[in-house]
Amino acid sequence: MSDGIVRSICGIDGVQCNGIKEGKYGLALIQAEGNAAAVFTKNVAQAAPIILMKERMERGFLEATIINSGCANALTGKRGERDAGIMGEIAAEHLSCNPDAIGVASTGVIGRYIDLSIIQRQCSDIAPYMDSSQKTEDATAAAIMTTDTFQKHALVTREDFSIGGICKGSGMIAPNMGTMLGFLYTDADIPAHDIKSSLKNAVSKSFNRVVVDGDTSTNDVTFLTATGSAGKVDGNDFSQALLECCTILAKQIAQDGEGASRMIEVTVKNAKTESDAEIIAKTIIGSPLVKTAIYGQDPNWGRIIAAAGRAGVSFDPDTISCWMGSGSLKAPVCLEGEMTGDLSSAKRAMGEKIVVIELDLHEGSREATAWGCDLTEGYVIINGRYTT
Repeated sequence: MSDGIVRSICGIDGVQCNGIKEGKYGLALIQAEGNAAAVFTKNVAQAAPIILMKERMERGFLEATIINSGCANALTGKRGERDAGIMGEIAAEHLSCNPDAIGVASTGVIGRYIDLSIIQRQCSDIAPYMDSSQKTEDATAAAIMTTDTFQKHALVTREDFSIGGICKGSGMIAPNMGTMLGFLYTDADIPAHDIKSSLKNAVSKSFNRVVVDGDTSTNDVTFLTATGSAGKVDGNDFSQALLECCTILAKQIAQDGEGASRMIEVTVKNAKTESDAEIIAKTIIGSPLVKTAIYGQDPNWGRIIAAAGRAGVSFDPDTISCWMGSGSLKAPVCLEGEMTGDLSSAKRAMGEKIVVIELDLHEGSREATAWGCDLTEGYVIINGRYTT
């Protein structure tokens, strides 16, 4: 489950929000004015809100964001693009904002037209009651959920600024952008071009390293808005804090993978480059054979090495070492290419909710970590009847 952080985005000066959830249909409004940036899905089949926002975010400024759940407004053609624009206009009217400065995001079933009458009614219901309370933040985080089983919040504070975020994500999670909807806010005063570069870096090392099922959604987007009330801050400090915030959220997505019973954390050490380590870690975390082995508490280290071997990165399998377990209870299952003969300790540790895999390539000095979850019957049950 999540870290239990509440009032994360509403802990940022200048942020107000509210949300409503009615069955599978939800709507959230978040109002915060400032320099902004976004990172979008790399799926070629992009939803209408993505098409709209890729153009709109060139301005580098937002006043508010409207998010609906239950309908992705994806693969809906020109009508979908028009509807996404109208969603922004509805929010702008209720919040007295410039329609061109409204962020728009959708999540839910693909290939369905959005019901704007529901958007209009729900917006009317929640807009008058926006504030910065725990109650409205909880309502906002709940409104954007689909198959999520818990809300996802994160808050990182430094001496002179803070960064807060909420997100949704449980299925269609693969490392090709954020593979989720994320909404980040800071009181730091950051230029738009610096926000964009910091966000791209943070996403690449957090959300882009989460694999639940290998599918990348049509709707993935992460927004970051800086209200600026805390004044100028050190750029490196800000980037590190942003990565920390995104990593907290990324881990929560991995914990909440559809049908999952365990989170998996894979760290690849001593690679030639960080990119090599990242590619191998994501390949391992995305392997159905590794995922099912974790589900069955089977310390089948051969599957791990086999997955690493097909990642497209050159290494010597005769020198590789691997540990499995949970937290500090990591047991060696392979040392310099050979089985240790004692797998019982690893099997016991794999009963924990977080299973850790550590791989030492002995090829260099770089490392990377990726996150995911096991693969259970629950995933098939959830997705076998998703639209019905």
